[in-house]
Amino acid sequence: MKKGWLWFMMAFIALAAALPPAGPDFRASATPIAPAKGLIYADAQGRSYVTLRSLDGFADGRLTTEEGGRTVILTVGGNALSLSSGLAAATLNGASLTLKAAPFNKGGSLYVPLSALTSAFGWTVRWERDPDAAQLVAQDGASLRLPVARGKHPADMKPIEQAAKRFKIGGKSFAAQVVTVSLLHPDVRLDTVLAGDRIGKVEELGSMAKRTKAKVAINGTFFDAYTDSDYKAPYGYIAGSGKLKKNSSGDKRATFLYDADQLAEIVPGLSFMDRFNQGAVEGAVQVGPRLVANGKVALDIVGEGFKDPKILTNGGARSALGITRDHRLILLTTSGATIPQLAEIMKQAGAWQAMNLDGGASSGLWMNGKYLTKPGRLLSNALVVRVG
Repeated sequence: MKKGWLWFMMAFIALAAALPPAGPDFRASATPIAPAKGLIYADAQGRSYVTLRSLDGFADGRLTTEEGGRTVILTVGGNALSLSSGLAAATLNGASLTLKAAPFNKGGSLYVPLSALTSAFGWTVRWERDPDAAQLVAQDGASLRLPVARGKHPADMKPIEQAAKRFKIGGKSFAAQVVTVSLLHPDVRLDTVLAGDRIGKVEELGSMAKRTKAKVAINGTFFDAYTDSDYKAPYGYIAGSGKLKKNSSGDKRATFLYDADQLAEIVPGLSFMDRFNQGAVEGAVQVGPRLVANGKVALDIVGEGFKDPKILTNGGARSALGITRDHRLILLTTSGATIPQLAEIMKQAGAWQAMNLDGGASSGLWMNGKYLTKPGRLLSNALVVRVG
């Protein structure tokens, strides 16, 4: 991403040098800025900043640059706010303005004090607790939902960490492979992959990871692994790149979803299509059952539509994903665990929300070109993590 941003700035400077001098309207020589991953960052002093590039187009706003990119202007409803990185001095419609804090560059994005935007354009902020997010609401009613990072900036975190861990549940010890992904890191992107890029096909987990240039891959939804047919249908919703790859009307099972800013949630299956139709879902996999809700073990097998009671008592190889309160994704595999034991493992692993993925011979976890847990069969689909 950093190389891409450097290329963009060099291209912009070259283009700006070839343009005639700007007239009275600064927009005459301005160059549009590409959209970026959106984020609200709350620092240790309680000051909140937002990635400015994520606001381009919000409330019909227009983001442009001047002076070779040194000055950035956000124009909304005829009001133009002009800002520069590292300077608390700004202008609003040409009049001088002193910001409460200076904008700063981080991870390839310019962060601007949220208070400057609410004051200049009359926006309001609606804070959410779970997940940690906020909605910017414009005067025309437009809204933009962004994840909130607190304390340490995501760009200063490792995008991916891996460890072999042990968890003790009721006197029994479980070995597990754990991969933790910083979802709000500027270089991290999630995606869903279909075997052979088609519904009904199967493929090696490592193959799906390699051909999509993923750093991490874990098995996804249940599928008809035991049919003699060449068509092995996956079960549950699958979405990726903002498109519904597999429908599952009426399915109640827990669904993991995320938006373009990698704000991730686990929602009931019956509410998924409402969320998807709002246009905010970038990707999703539906498996279940939910294991953890708000930091506590939460199993509702019957409520999610599972009919075989053995799902609670049978042990086996398991895969699960969890979300922490600070927007980290936990991908975990273990063996010999029942679903209730897996729920306790995910809770101990730090998951605030968690759900089960397909297990048994499907359980697999791949990272950096090798298996941490190798599946015992070809798979229908996978959830993958790209970095860079």
